[in-house]
Amino acid sequence: MPFDVIVVGGSFAGLAAATYIARGRRSVCVVDAGKPRNRFATASHGFLGQDGSDPQTMLSQARGQLAAYPQATIIEGEAVDVRAGRDFTVTLASGETLDAARLILAYGITDLLPEIPGLAERWGKSVLHCPYCHGYEFADGKLGVLAGSPLSAHQALLIAEWGPTTLYLNGGDMPDVGTCARLAGRGIGIEPAPVAALVGEGDALSGLRLGDGRTSAVEALYLAPHSRMNSPLAERLGCVLDEGPFGPVIRTDASKQTTVAGVYAAGDIARAPHSVSWAVADGVTAGVSVHQSLAFASLAA
Repeated sequence: MPFDVIVVGGSFAGLAAATYIARGRRSVCVVDAGKPRNRFATASHGFLGQDGSDPQTMLSQARGQLAAYPQATIIEGEAVDVRAGRDFTVTLASGETLDAARLILAYGITDLLPEIPGLAERWGKSVLHCPYCHGYEFADGKLGVLAGSPLSAHQALLIAEWGPTTLYLNGGDMPDVGTCARLAGRGIGIEPAPVAALVGEGDALSGLRLGDGRTSAVEALYLAPHSRMNSPLAERLGCVLDEGPFGPVIRTDASKQTTVAGVYAAGDIARAPHSVSWAVADGVTAGVSVHQSLAFASLAA
């Protein structure tokens, strides 16, 4: 039997959407590949009532609560293809196919990290993206921003709210005169040398080893990496993508519907900036919008 809705992605946005659909007494199937973006972090901050909680525990609890609804089905697997017809047919890596009247894409993104020794294993711990999510824990320590885009200087200007900050150009170009003046006005240092490696005990960070042999003391390093979507389903459906500050973003309207009728998108693939709170809010919007589109479909016929 076809579902009313298939949600591709079972992290914060997908589970929030599915919960509202199930509470609307519509059948919903969540297909989850089990690789949430924040799986590298041991704590999630800023989400109301869950500040400092383990994100994996939060997701586990959310899945358990969703599974208690008889209208909800959760499948561990990867959606590898989709076909649009009278309904949407999603093909899983196992070869199984699922049909639904509506589709919500919430499969998230992957951060493309610089290939610097010691960086990837500290991602989400002492190498960070969002100061609002993790900056408080490193406040007043020695902070760094690794340049990687024109937005890096802006990021350094913001990070300086949390403590003394250095912008590491990693061998890249010096900012323009006006930007250098703004950085200096905030007390932000500029280090032009390439970064050879990150050093520190375990996943803690104590410094950056530079290409000229010096070591610069740093306790937390911020960067805004480019990203890629975890699935090509949006492109295969013909959804319009926009170029966001860090990578492609699926274009949606206020209801989180994409440019393809019946297809909605929520979470990091459909917005910038990103956080658990925004992902959940977008998932709620998509879930309510999808449910109402089903509820009122007969009136529009």
